[in-house]
Amino acid sequence: MSATIAFAAPAVEVLGKDYAFPNKIEGLPTKLSDFKGLQINSFQTSDGVKLSYWEAGSGRPLVFIPGWSANGAEYINVMYLLAQKYHVYVIDPRNQGLSQNVEYGTRIARFGADLNEFIDHVGADKVDICGWSMGASVVWSYIDLFGTAKIRKAVFIDEPVSIYTHADWPEQERLEAGGMTTSPERMIAAFGGAPTNDQIVDMNAMRRYMENGSEAFQNSEAFAREFIKGDPKFMSLVLFDHAVNDWRDVIRHKINVPTAIFTGENSNNVPSQKWMNSVIAGSELHIYTAQEQGDHFLAFKNPKKFSVDLTSFLDR
Repeated sequence: MSATIAFAAPAVEVLGKDYAFPNKIEGLPTKLSDFKGLQINSFQTSDGVKLSYWEAGSGRPLVFIPGWSANGAEYINVMYLLAQKYHVYVIDPRNQGLSQNVEYGTRIARFGADLNEFIDHVGADKVDICGWSMGASVVWSYIDLFGTAKIRKAVFIDEPVSIYTHADWPEQERLEAGGMTTSPERMIAAFGGAPTNDQIVDMNAMRRYMENGSEAFQNSEAFAREFIKGDPKFMSLVLFDHAVNDWRDVIRHKINVPTAIFTGENSNNVPSQKWMNSVIAGSELHIYTAQEQGDHFLAFKNPKKFSVDLTSFLDR
């Protein structure tokens, strides 16, 4: 069981100052203090790690789990829109965001246990849950370990089912699994800036991250860079374990709650998301067009559409 070690405090107080976003966008905050009720809290896991989380709003609990290296600050626009209807939480995973850096527990299974302890910490009987990128893997691990009794609805955003491509896979199996590297070690090095090529590591997501034509994405990324100083040494510790997990058995056999899957035309993960949609009974698939900012970062590049689509799914 987890134990609270800090009371919630307004984000402006925790971060130490207000922040003006570079772009003024109708319907989104122009400065941090516009987001009334945004708080940053923390709790301690059973293995002694302080994890931070962002929260706002009231109503049915909606929990977001960020991808690798990501954090709650990047969800500022998504939270602002959804907190008008839900009690929104975004967890900073261990070694990411404002959470504590540690050299242990750097496995997806432990991240799944952290998620279980977080749900216990907030005292929710049921949550709607949304995992993006590696965050989807964390949810799959949670389901594998603890089942779906506390999940009302599940949402997954653009995560390969198996990052590692096995040498004996035919191409169709690679596409359906979403395999994006033949060498986890080379992938980790490439994420750290080492030279690579697309036959070794699919770097499309990294290229799409650099394509920042979305003003909403510019705002959330600038905000995150201002306040979050991640340590690549600690963030990279989970990458090997993350890369070599194959979640097809969990997705095929253990997801028994209403599920929505999001991807986009500019993502190389579309085939694997279609496979997921085909094996999760009753699931729905959203494929954003290129004009709708349909890539790995669709929720942040097009937060208004994503929030509308997510709300429609959650409220049906």
